[in-house]
Amino acid sequence: MPDVRSVKLEWSGERLRFTGRGTDPQSADIVLDGDNEAGPSPMLALLLAAASCAGADVVVMLKKMRVDLQFLTIEMLGTRRDEHPKRYTDIRYRFRLAGDGLDRSKAERAVALSLEKYCSVVHSLAPDISVGHEIELA
Repeated sequence: MPDVRSVKLEWSGERLRFTGRGTDPQSADIVLDGDNEAGPSPMLALLLAAASCAGADVVVMLKKMRVDLQFLTIEMLGTRRDEHPKRYTDIRYRFRLAGDGLDRSKAERAVALSLEKYCSVVHSLAPDISVGHEIELA
């Protein structure tokens, strides 16, 4: 049976603000704001979703590699088209990591596995979007 997810989005009545949540009982609210004031815009939320998806993969994989991860930040750059639809054509990750037992080989392996195989957000994007990354060990 397929894993089906559902969400509900409600307009707040204020300009471009919406509150959304998954329809399951434990889901938390998120505010999306096309004006980028009360919450991230939908396009920034997409980058955040891609970052958190890859981040979760990397955390789990490094734990399996017996790395005691102490620090992880992910910065992303998304380049958009000038004309409509103003979708992303290129996204770039910058992973900064530190931890006991962490070396470049383990970090590269975890990031590559996430971006090439496991991150469902990245794999839900249009296939012609260029996805790249860099890694900095702190």
